Amino acid sequence: MGYSSDLESLEFDLGVKTLERWLLKPGKAMNIAIAIPKERAQDERRVALSPAGVQILSEQGIRVVVETNAGMFCNFDDDAYAAAGAVIAFSPEELFRQANVIVKVSPPQPEELPLFLPGQMLISALHLGTINRQMIKTLSEKNITALGFEFIETRDGELPIVRTLSEIAGSLAIQTAAKYLETGYGGSGILLGGIAGVPPAHVTIIGAGTVGLFAAQDALGLGAQVTVIDKEINRLRRFEAFFNRHLVTAIANDHYIAQLARMSDVMIGALSPKKKLSKPLVSELVVKTMKPGSVIIDVSIDQGACFATSRHTSHTNPIYVKHGVTHYCVPNIPSAVAKTASYALTNTLLPFLQKLAEHETIPDMLWKSHSLRKGTYLYKGYVTKKILAELTDFPYREIDLLLATA
Repeated sequence: MGYSSDLESLEFDLGVKTLERWLLKPGKAMNIAIAIPKERAQDERRVALSPAGVQILSEQGIRVVVETNAGMFCNFDDDAYAAAGAVIAFSPEELFRQANVIVKVSPPQPEELPLFLPGQMLISALHLGTINRQMIKTLSEKNITALGFEFIETRDGELPIVRTLSEIAGSLAIQTAAKYLETGYGGSGILLGGIAGVPPAHVTIIGAGTVGLFAAQDALGLGAQVTVIDKEINRLRRFEAFFNRHLVTAIANDHYIAQLARMSDVMIGALSPKKKLSKPLVSELVVKTMKPGSVIIDVSIDQGACFATSRHTSHTNPIYVKHGVTHYCVPNIPSAVAKTASYALTNTLLPFLQKLAEHETIPDMLWKSHSLRKGTYLYKGYVTKKILAELTDFPYREIDLLLATA
């Protein structure tokens, strides 16, 4: 067919003939070639697609190129990907030259930005709390169509990729909190669920979303006392109904936050991922009132800190102690269970990747797919999410307006 050899011989200097134009043929579906790079962000152990996901795409005629050792932390070796139909690329340069859609877990790292070719599409997390202005500048200059996990949304308002990862993060938050309450880790020495005659730990969860739901479920399962706070009363009503009033709920105001901080052994920040947090919900003065050896798990750290004392940590150095309180503020919590997280991400991403090959052009795809249109934050050199434009000071245009004038 010549398709593979033509792609491999493409030079970086494409001039006015962008990769997008080269790959799109009028009147036919797009020729999709998906690249799965090895993740280069600190402590990022996940991979965007498992071999099983690659096989499904390959069987549908979608070319998938996987960088060597991309799945090593998940125990997915190159042979497994090759058997599933993937082409193995032995350098990132080779990988990026062979694809028009780049699918990653973490946002592009500085060393990856020069590898992008004009007109390519990027699908990855964005992490509004640590947004890289140079990344946005480079991608917009290269006319990259960029979609963020945080924005891909179904017609009923669900964020399917965020929800999947939030389920894992919620469960891991409780698992992590239980560990750092142990005496050997500098905790207060309390068993999360207690035993007969000894009261359990008190867990306060800030945010009645998916992370909060799974954190509450696991905490209650272990026998902890659980309080969930949120600013929206209807979300709290749903929690009370779901858990049959086996937990306590409260409105997230300064009074209740201060009161709960004094009595909590664990506080979990699990606020909405839909927008960057403008300021921490829990002040440093309130953190100072927490019991010595108590634990803070700030799941919201990738969108902006929920606690004024929070700062980014990593899986290599996950905790620090401030005001006698252990802080765990790792932004990519699901990476701790890389294999489970990669399978879950594959399951959620596949339907969207399959949609790519159903349309003639990128504008056609974005017009007809509500989810992919909602997920787009860069298109035709413009930022198409208002919150991102405010954070970076780049020109903002509504995606619908750009598509209408295409």
